[in-house]
Amino acid sequence: MVVYLISVFIFGYLLITLEEVVKINKTAIALYMGVVTWVVFVLGSDHTEGVSESLTLQLGSVSEILFFLMGAMTIIELIDIHQGFNVITNRIKTSNRKTLLWMIVGIAFFLSALLDNLTCSIVMISLLRKLIKNKEDMNIYAGALIIAANAGGAWSPIGDVTTTMLWIGGQISSLAIMKSLFIPSVICTIVPTYILSRSLKGELDRKHKDEEKALQKEKVKGSWRMLIGGLLALIFVPIFKGVTHLPPYMGMLLGLSLVWILSELIHFKKDEEEKKPYSAVHALSKIDAPSVLFFLGILMAVGALEHAGILENLAEWMNHTIGNIDAIVFVMGILSSIVDNVPLVAATMGMYPISEFPMDHQLWEFTAFCAGTGGSLLIVGSAAGVAVMGMAKIKFFWYLKKITLPAFIGYVAGAAYYLLEVLYF
Repeated sequence: MVVYLISVFIFGYLLITLEEVVKINKTAIALYMGVVTWVVFVLGSDHTEGVSESLTLQLGSVSEILFFLMGAMTIIELIDIHQGFNVITNRIKTSNRKTLLWMIVGIAFFLSALLDNLTCSIVMISLLRKLIKNKEDMNIYAGALIIAANAGGAWSPIGDVTTTMLWIGGQISSLAIMKSLFIPSVICTIVPTYILSRSLKGELDRKHKDEEKALQKEKVKGSWRMLIGGLLALIFVPIFKGVTHLPPYMGMLLGLSLVWILSELIHFKKDEEEKKPYSAVHALSKIDAPSVLFFLGILMAVGALEHAGILENLAEWMNHTIGNIDAIVFVMGILSSIVDNVPLVAATMGMYPISEFPMDHQLWEFTAFCAGTGGSLLIVGSAAGVAVMGMAKIKFFWYLKKITLPAFIGYVAGAAYYLLEVLYF
């Protein structure tokens, strides 16, 4: 069974990476992987009922992420159809390629820590789509955005799902993780951004608009109110989680409901036909459903590997083969660009009991950094990357050719700084 499961996953993963060659949409392959891996799992198991329970648990876990993603996408679309992003884009005056790159990266780094890397990526790629005309420029900025969002999420307890897992599990504390990983995360962002900026020269080919007309649209369509309301709804999610201890998707759905109500109030005096283009129903029709299904398929396939014990066995094999814990965590970060970082971190938490490795131990802090930033090495290696891949239509091999090496150099630099900091400070 194990051999078949791994074979199905590798075959499907290769088809996804070769999408341009085989001409089959990656979402179809991901859904195929998600179903077939579980079919193989149930046929090879002696306890069918146990597999069914595992499938139910996995679907529940994945659904939390999907509803979170759909809620965030819908809020972003509501802001977009109300011209809310024009409030920001009309005020970004620079056309210098390098200046704009550093500006976008800086905003993404801190916004990711405040919200989370997935929501931050959705917000920022929506802004970039409003600013940039040239496809090659768009791809470079999007690649830098993925790196910045993942690095920004790694040092915050609410910025990345794996850091949040460690935080909730008691392996790390808020202040300690922020203090330990802030500078390594900054280095992990600055180094690849500098490398990418060297290829950017001159002025950007921006999407030009009549600014006075756009500003007038802001006033007529309630752009300011929708922008502020939408961003407050996104910021509200981690606050909601901290107060109620309910899953983040509950806070996201509550935020969506409030923004939905706000959109209805803005256009209260209009008839149904006039309100329709600005309604949440219309926004829901515009969200990237194929990306959501792609995410579903990938996470279900990874879940099958997890429940079959393959990922845990992989972690144990690394423990016996490599030996050095820091080296294991470093390699795990690289692996997180291929398979989802959540089960890898979960396996790590299971392998190393907190009684032996207490809160804020080097193991847990380094795990948070590597699992959070290692996903930037491939565009399918993180939720942020998958979201940007779908929204900006970036090809896997383009990212591998242009972004992977700078991202890897930044990853090594940040990891090296952390280990030296622990060793000498």
